Amino acid sequence: MSDGVAAAYLDALRTVGNPASTHAHGQEASDRLETARSEIAGALGCDHAELILTGGGTESVNLALKGLFWGRRRAGSGATILVADGEHHATLEAAEWLRDTQGATLTWLPLDAAGRLSPDTLRAAIAEAGPGEVALVSFLWANNEVGTVQPVAELCAVAAAAGIPAHVDAIAALGQIPIDFAASGAAAVSVSAHKIGGPVGVGALLLSRHAPIEPLLHGGTQQRGRSGTQDVAGAVAFAAALAESLTADGSPRPAAVARLRQLRDELIGGIRAIDPSAVLRGPEPGPERLPGNAHFTFPGCQGDSLVFLLDAAGVSVSVGSACQAGVAEPSHVLRALGVPEAEAAGALRFTLAPSTETAAIEQLLAALPDALARARSAGLA
Repeated sequence: MSDGVAAAYLDALRTVGNPASTHAHGQEASDRLETARSEIAGALGCDHAELILTGGGTESVNLALKGLFWGRRRAGSGATILVADGEHHATLEAAEWLRDTQGATLTWLPLDAAGRLSPDTLRAAIAEAGPGEVALVSFLWANNEVGTVQPVAELCAVAAAAGIPAHVDAIAALGQIPIDFAASGAAAVSVSAHKIGGPVGVGALLLSRHAPIEPLLHGGTQQRGRSGTQDVAGAVAFAAALAESLTADGSPRPAAVARLRQLRDELIGGIRAIDPSAVLRGPEPGPERLPGNAHFTFPGCQGDSLVFLLDAAGVSVSVGSACQAGVAEPSHVLRALGVPEAEAAGALRFTLAPSTETAAIEQLLAALPDALARARSAGLA
């Protein structure tokens, strides 16, 4: 969190009053909240009324999948949910819960070796199920592990042509590539403030006015599809973080993106020079890969060993999603890409932020040779 965002957050934390109250303090809080909502909505290409503030990305995903499923079922649709392989566990587990407890039929959509979901794959799955049988489709805007950017507008157009709402998880994409809700054609898009230096536990669901939604939380109806006292300070800080991250038209700042790409490419080149056997997973650097993402598998290494060894050298990396850290199993994303289990065991994800310095890349590359030698000596579990 930058000094500017932290200052906005702290100032807003001192706001007196519940924004739902009718007294003067409540209305002052409401003004701050709704101003922030309008700023967030404008930055993400949606209308003020289409923005539902949530307690983070996971809640946004759960509200989208469960709320849309229940709303569509109430409106008479079938019970099939189409979900891309390799999704974040917020989506996977919400969809599996709907299958296991709510009568949903879950169909997985395969990815190619780079992690792309083809519009033809989605079109074929809709045809096989029957358009009237599909309640919704869900996929990532950009994969949080291997960084693959999906052809969002094409996929949403396929779903819309069949009258099916599409939910897009844009949490990992926010701040690195443009997120324009109206242009995407999606019915729902999930985002989270912490990906751009906002507070943890603050998110949003962008939801089309025409999408049927049933709430997860009841007791106040403060927002469409969500009850609960709203977080004024969280909204203000989210808006401040977006203002720092994006230009006036809602695009990530070009200089920051160019710098991220340069650092990422230096990192990729350095890793390949140190270990020619390392395999970059996901697309090669270019428009189909997030600017701040690099993901490798290192033959003969256990990814967890590398995390430990690099951590001891002052470098924080991950074997996959932080939400699954500590789970002793190969990445489900790599398995969805067809990577054999023995190779997937050596996965390591490197993510860069606008605050990342060249010195951090140099520190990692200096520590990597010894870490690889020691991890290979330890072998695979």
